[in-house]
Amino acid sequence: MEPYSCDTFVALPPATAGNRVIFGKNSDRLFDEVQEVIYFPAAVHNDLSKRLKCTYIEIDQVPETYAVVLSRPAWLWGAEMGANEHGVCIGNEAVWGREAISKEEALLGMDLVRLGLERADTAEKALDVIVDLLEKYGQGGNCAEGEEFSYYNSFLIADRNEAWILETSGKYWAAEKVQGVRNISNQLSITTRIDREHPDMRNYAKQKGWWDGREDFDFAAAYSYIDTASMMTSPSRYCQGYKLLNKHKGNITFETMMGILRDEPSGINMKGEFLSTASMVSVLPRDSSLPCVHFFTGTPHPERSVFKPFIFVPHISQLFDTQSPTFELERPLARKPYVKPDRRHPLYQKHQQALEVISHNKEKSKTMLENMRKLEKEVFEEMESVLQSKHLDVDKTVNLFSQCVKDEIKIYQSNISS
Repeated sequence: MEPYSCDTFVALPPATAGNRVIFGKNSDRLFDEVQEVIYFPAAVHNDLSKRLKCTYIEIDQVPETYAVVLSRPAWLWGAEMGANEHGVCIGNEAVWGREAISKEEALLGMDLVRLGLERADTAEKALDVIVDLLEKYGQGGNCAEGEEFSYYNSFLIADRNEAWILETSGKYWAAEKVQGVRNISNQLSITTRIDREHPDMRNYAKQKGWWDGREDFDFAAAYSYIDTASMMTSPSRYCQGYKLLNKHKGNITFETMMGILRDEPSGINMKGEFLSTASMVSVLPRDSSLPCVHFFTGTPHPERSVFKPFIFVPHISQLFDTQSPTFELERPLARKPYVKPDRRHPLYQKHQQALEVISHNKEKSKTMLENMRKLEKEVFEEMESVLQSKHLDVDKTVNLFSQCVKDEIKIYQSNISS
């Protein structure tokens, strides 16, 4: 299942510079899937008799939901990754194991990402939200548009103070509180260090013959086919990601995390039928008087994309240039043959056009990439200043992400038209 992986990372002080938690994720999906970056404000829901429609099923609504910014495949309700106004960040991964994947439509792992962000103001509360929903509604359903593709999920959940790994198999789960640095990929990775778990998780494994009840319980060994003794010496992306995190341990910054997401030799920056369709890096300062800064690409190929900053402030401008056209949400395999609608948002379109131009012109390629890195450098310096000085121009921040997207589009447009 290695080709279908994403990679999600977190680094906690003292592994990081500046007393900050650093979160990062590449979302690896089908090469032609468009991922949008979209903002939803906080909301109060007075009529709780009105059910919440997720990708496939309806669930109970809650009285209040928090503001969220999401990077999501444009055809569904949930998200691959995102953050909320309280500094909680979540990314999910596809995982497989001994338990058969349910074909029943339930909550997608991506739905659970969004629900955790909308309903929790700390990482551990988000974990609680996800496992409670998992118990009540289950997980299942097709995870791709126009393709048969289903899986269970693991999650990396972080806030300003801590981070958790949550790994699932059907309704069963185990959770590990992160120490130092941690990454997840497309495999179960929690072994014998389990800080929280489903109350019947061990009994179920014993009943299925996956655990003898005498040896130390190893979640990944019991619920998957992984040889956990060799997990850290394999050539897998999980192992490569762990090595990259540890290579920079003690000095990890948001730029370090972006470098890891852009790394091609490790396979973390994925190319091919499945590729890195969008990327996210978040800076979560331990100092609560400082803002959290969330960077999104909204485009494929992180090394040929710009990481653009988003900060939660009141009255955020809608992110029109990274918002896909709206179509009536259909079941992805409702019609055969299924014809995918054109979900490309303005930034995606210009990015795609520019890549086509520069693939045939080395000089334009060099100029465009230089201009992109110059834009990034200016933005990074500005964000570092905000993180150091505690001064935030709220009026400017309302349009921070949108303006950066417009500046990126200008770079692409100059190469397309020249």
